[in-house]
Amino acid sequence: MLSTEALPRFACPDWWERIQAGQIPMADVPLNAAKAAKALAFFNRLRLPDVTGNPPMSEACGEWFKDILVAFLASEDPVTKRRLVWELLCMVPKKNSKTTYVAALGLTALFMEEAPNRQMLLVAPSQNISERCFEQAQGMIRLDKKLDAIFKVQDHLKCITRRKTGTKLDVKTFDTTIVTGEIPILTIIDELHELGKKAKAAAVMQQIRGGGITMQGGQVLMITTQSDEPPAGIWRTELKKARAIRDGVGGPNPILLPVLYEYPQGLQRDQDYWRDVDHWAPLLPNLGRSIDPQRLAEDYQNNGKVNEEAEQIWASQHLNIEIGVGLGADGWRGADFWEAAGDPTLTLESLLQRCEVVTMGADGGGLDDLLGLAVIGRDRVTREWLSWCHAFADPKVLERRKEIASVLRDFETERSLTIGDGAKRHAGFVALVRQVKASGLLPQKDAVGVDPNNAAAVFEALAEGGIEPAQIRRLMQGPALAPAMYGLELKLDDGTFWHAEQLLMAWVMGNAKVEPRGNHLMITKQISGRAKIDPLIALFEAAILMSWNPQGTLDISDFLKNAVMA
Repeated sequence: MLSTEALPRFACPDWWERIQAGQIPMADVPLNAAKAAKALAFFNRLRLPDVTGNPPMSEACGEWFKDILVAFLASEDPVTKRRLVWELLCMVPKKNSKTTYVAALGLTALFMEEAPNRQMLLVAPSQNISERCFEQAQGMIRLDKKLDAIFKVQDHLKCITRRKTGTKLDVKTFDTTIVTGEIPILTIIDELHELGKKAKAAAVMQQIRGGGITMQGGQVLMITTQSDEPPAGIWRTELKKARAIRDGVGGPNPILLPVLYEYPQGLQRDQDYWRDVDHWAPLLPNLGRSIDPQRLAEDYQNNGKVNEEAEQIWASQHLNIEIGVGLGADGWRGADFWEAAGDPTLTLESLLQRCEVVTMGADGGGLDDLLGLAVIGRDRVTREWLSWCHAFADPKVLERRKEIASVLRDFETERSLTIGDGAKRHAGFVALVRQVKASGLLPQKDAVGVDPNNAAAVFEALAEGGIEPAQIRRLMQGPALAPAMYGLELKLDDGTFWHAEQLLMAWVMGNAKVEPRGNHLMITKQISGRAKIDPLIALFEAAILMSWNPQGTLDISDFLKNAVMA
């Protein structure tokens, strides 16, 4: 744990202890006391429009969100008197009144802003959510005649204007044109994780953040549940950044304040732990307010446990369990150990330098699938297995499978995926095969495993890359790959298998599902259509061939001679 004497800004190393104690998992932030009191006084008078009796926020809102409110709107460096919190990311489970609270925060910010004719945005990922946000804000105003005199509400535009200043709060549904004209001085984004599924979300976020470097400044508040799929796109980026800042490794002067209600990763992987209802309360700050604990438990028993997929989605939304590596009882057991076996220094080049022999696997289907290429090498010193993978995708996948388009773009940025037309994919595949072939490490026989179904283009590319017919081994998918599935589980568990720590493969692991077929087990897709496991099948094919203890064609004496000359 970090020393409390030299913590970077916004670091909160005791976040889990705070959650367990019923406290907000947020670093202590210095405040402008007068501004904080003014913001809190206004916020507290707002009334809930959709609850019997219309209770005020002073009674209805949990203290956790009031802490967020004042930290976001009233932070101040005690020496320079400058704002400290320019951005805030709050991840809190479903039904903790996120949408209602951010609508109230938006009104409070609009009331606090004295600059004239500015723009504020409250952005939701769908029309239903944006309408819900606006209805809550509109309802709060119309319950209080004094507020009706302060704010002008335009229902048809979903716009609220402070009459005194002319500054507007626009409630909008996310699209690539939401930011037009003036850069907003404040943007609130509800359900950020949904933007991870939208194309060009990162570009829009960059445009929104452009206001932060101007003299007037621009704040961004993001509030969300965990994603019901493995984190992707802008959501994965922001979550990773927030966790790094929280853990004290996000740099010395971050501007984003993280507030993440989640279990430590070890407990997220411990399904017995999070399935125990007695362990839920710390993650639900509004328990007893907007959440009925008995109804929540009943919902889990009656709806959340219908099947494995339903449970994963329920747990992601109500307990912020991250879907991905190691989550899901019917996932491949090797995925439980995958993350720990990552070697970030491993590349194709370093693998070829370190190994005495390599095998490859290739797998792909139609234009909706990925073409996966896997390389496994045996370290010439330790005899441990090292792996590196790459995938290829047709641009049509981005259109036909929009729900994974942003994920695939992440892999393209990582350079573990090539997106291109047939000629580009063919050329890229051939280039990698030639690189491996030129190393002299492929065995003369059974060097490349290929599923022969729909693989004509793969065979052509292998031939163009210099692979001889005797070096190709046809390996059918299904039970025939079970030895690789079991073998890699053991090698991952005992620490004799290492991989190149690619986001591509972490995602693929989350998609893999184990199904019984007769007396055997086989790997299939977790969710039809959007899930892709082709690179994993390629890895299994390479593993089958490596398990046969092959010998490379490069003479060891030639290697030693080249090493001495180098």
